[in-house]
Amino acid sequence: MSAGTAELDAAGITGQPLREAYLRCRTLHARHGRTYYTATRVLPPEHRPGVHALYGFARWVDDIVDEPPSGTTPGDQAARLDGIGADLARVLAGGRARDAENAPVLSALAHTVDRYGLPYVYFTAFMSSMRMDLAVTGYRDLDHLREYMYGSAAVIGLQVLPVLGTVVPREEAAPHAAALGEAFQLTNFLRDVAEDLRRGRVYLPRDVLAAHGVDRDLLERCERARESHPRVRDALADLVEVNQGFYRRAEPGIAMLSPVARPCVATAFRLYRAILDEVRAADYDVWSVRHRVSDTRKAAAAVPALARSLFARSLRGRVPRPRTG
Repeated sequence: MSAGTAELDAAGITGQPLREAYLRCRTLHARHGRTYYTATRVLPPEHRPGVHALYGFARWVDDIVDEPPSGTTPGDQAARLDGIGADLARVLAGGRARDAENAPVLSALAHTVDRYGLPYVYFTAFMSSMRMDLAVTGYRDLDHLREYMYGSAAVIGLQVLPVLGTVVPREEAAPHAAALGEAFQLTNFLRDVAEDLRRGRVYLPRDVLAAHGVDRDLLERCERARESHPRVRDALADLVEVNQGFYRRAEPGIAMLSPVARPCVATAFRLYRAILDEVRAADYDVWSVRHRVSDTRKAAAAVPALARSLFARSLRGRVPRPRTG
């Protein structure tokens, strides 16, 4: 029996088409979200399919925006997003997707949405942010960037929260979950400045860059030369500190999660925050290398987290029942 099918059995997910849909999402999650996926493996098996469905859907749509086939126009991408949005509305209303290509991922997503009572507005916000990527190429300040990050990252934290469960009212944990989504995404933006520039986008707030005498032209020069500039290093250092602020706001939320979920989120927290350590250790060189946490470091974080998760599972009958609503 594969790990994926064992997870579906543990979650009580039956029916071959639905199981195949969840396995499709699991594959998308494993392929595109390696750090998140490593952390998810620390969860009890019955929790994993819902997380795979949510992250698999997000990665699938994100790839339509960021990794289009050669020859695809922005109009083609917009039409594809519109088709997914329309099918998403149909499926979440209990209907069927009209486009067979959309059906597998959306059916797993709809099952997860129904199972955990997730608000539809989280997904409309996500789709809105994906459409922004087709038109917006820069952000004037952090507030403007956070308008984008709400739909592209904060709502992911809010979606996952009911799947993980909490020991406090969900609304108390929600701001921390949203902050963690933003923290992870801002880390991606700092790590992937060069890659985003090649797509014609700058996610770093213009006002912070301007305060250090940095503009898009200087960033593009760094990208072409694959080397940094003192003013760019100073701007990135400031933004790393902004990013650390998001992590600090997110951290108290870990203790609010179900005990069996805490090791998973704590693992993701440590691994993603460690990317900032790598950026700082490289003197903010994000041009000649794409910073990542090594597999050895991932294993070093995941193994003790798994032990803590197993211990928490053994105490399930002796701890307060997690809230899922």
